[in-house]
Amino acid sequence: MKYYAGIDIGGTTVKIGMLDETGRLLSKWEIPTRKGENGQLFIKDIAGEIKGYVEGNETIRQSGLNGVGIGIPGPVLPDGYVEICVNLAVRELYPARLLSELLGGVPARVANDANVAALGEMWQGAGKGHDSICMVTLGTGVGGGIVNEGRIVSGMHGAGGEIGHLRVEENESERCNCGGYGCLEQYTSATGIVRVAKRNLEASNEPSRMRDIAYLSAKDVCDLAKEGDALALRSLSYSMDRLAYVLSHIALIMDPQVFVIGGGVSKAGSLLTDMIREAMGSYQSIVDVSRYDIVLAKLGNDAGIYGAARLMLSD
Repeated sequence: MKYYAGIDIGGTTVKIGMLDETGRLLSKWEIPTRKGENGQLFIKDIAGEIKGYVEGNETIRQSGLNGVGIGIPGPVLPDGYVEICVNLAVRELYPARLLSELLGGVPARVANDANVAALGEMWQGAGKGHDSICMVTLGTGVGGGIVNEGRIVSGMHGAGGEIGHLRVEENESERCNCGGYGCLEQYTSATGIVRVAKRNLEASNEPSRMRDIAYLSAKDVCDLAKEGDALALRSLSYSMDRLAYVLSHIALIMDPQVFVIGGGVSKAGSLLTDMIREAMGSYQSIVDVSRYDIVLAKLGNDAGIYGAARLMLSD
């Protein structure tokens, strides 16, 4: 049996998992992300955690750790180079190379965290049984990951799957956090859903229970839409329509077997997938939208550690 570590580096915590080659999760834990020294601190912390675990596990100590996969929140070039990762205060770093050195030469690979999550869902989550998936994460922002024939599609500049910053509206006057205008993230993320709902509230006198909530959240909008609040339902439908618009284009570019919807917003469940599926039908003409499965992610916050470990099983 071979054993692998999966590392999911976030701005606040680092998630660490130990898995075997079958995808069985043996153990998982988190440590704070200690920023500083251009990534040296958290890489050293990760190395220390892995060494400590291996030393305390007789089976893995005797057989040896076969590899470490890393997911990091930033673009990753094919050679493992991370030019910049704002949330980690990192510039010009080869994290896998550094971690491998600290572990005495244990093989390591690194990829963008959203792409790694998609790989995890393909391996042991909602995409299991498929080798071609597109995963969308709806959280504070909109992330995307593409896996084709079992391989992450990251592109030559590490930008593959960054669907949150595709332009979906030409007449937007407010800037996205990326500096652009009309990005998908401005309408379909958790903050985007609230933004759309507030715009609708301001533009109409229509009664809505959303008006009674001082600090409106995406969960509030989704819950009220489920309960039949007309304005909440219309707002959420618009947000999902923008996502469907993007997915209909992805369908004609990569033709995946399944679309996986994850992130905090996905907790709204089938309401979202039904809206997306219906809207996609209005945008597609060449390919029948009913051929595509649109499913909810299953691994939650563990997708990253599963996918990072799976990196080491890729050819």
